[in-house]
Amino acid sequence: MVVSPLPGAAAPDSGAPVGWHGARSLAGEPDASFVVPEPLRRRLGNDIDAVVWVNEVGGVTVRGRLGDDRVFAKWAPRDSELDLAAEAVRLGWASGFVCAPAVLDYSSDDDGEVLVTRALPGTNAVTKRWRAEPETAVRALGKGLRRLHDALPVAGCPFDWSVAQRIERSRAQGIPEHVAALDRLGEAPAVDTLVVCHGDACAPNTLLDDDGVVVGYVDLGRMGVADRWADIAIGAWSTEWNYGPGYDALYYEAYGVEPDQERIAYYRALWDAT
Repeated sequence: MVVSPLPGAAAPDSGAPVGWHGARSLAGEPDASFVVPEPLRRRLGNDIDAVVWVNEVGGVTVRGRLGDDRVFAKWAPRDSELDLAAEAVRLGWASGFVCAPAVLDYSSDDDGEVLVTRALPGTNAVTKRWRAEPETAVRALGKGLRRLHDALPVAGCPFDWSVAQRIERSRAQGIPEHVAALDRLGEAPAVDTLVVCHGDACAPNTLLDDDGVVVGYVDLGRMGVADRWADIAIGAWSTEWNYGPGYDALYYEAYGVEPDQERIAYYRALWDAT
């Protein structure tokens, strides 16, 4: 997790509730001159404690307060590839089955979209404590993803994260390097097991309690029905980004699968291409 206190704000407590978190190459810590976007200032006023996430497509997330609630507020610029309306709908659906942030407010105008959610209990799986206990964290991540897949019902899920949907959306965006990567991708492996995938099952999007048990998930904006390996391949990959090499086998064991190298390679290539 990246947390940058605002001028005059106290440094964040590593045991505080956490919410929005970015993935591997998209998140970064703002420099000292970073200015919180005006839409977030309008929504939370002076009750912003810290900037927790800034990404390459312009999205910004802050931690703060809304009335009596500890919250995270996420802003997406107009015409960015982020879709906070879709995320709000998914959070509402998922919260009936798993612990996901409650949506407190969503708004959209000429300045973009703002989504405000209530903070969840637990701490991010890549805080200093869990980076120092990688085996405990990785085992929790694998077990947690399996429980997530078992808890979310495929029947009746209105969201799609299939290979075809992801490729169609990426081609429509027209980013040349992504289109070229898709052209090289080849045919998808046959579906192993359909589940409702998280859509960004990286370690920073998972919350652990003090005992190292998953207690919630965030960043469900891509959630939808897909082969379970679309999540597993990326979840295991993220252990390398966040804890170092050598933990992927533990992740597969904790989830309860043998590594499927064909599907792992394909879904990692698809991730990079989309």
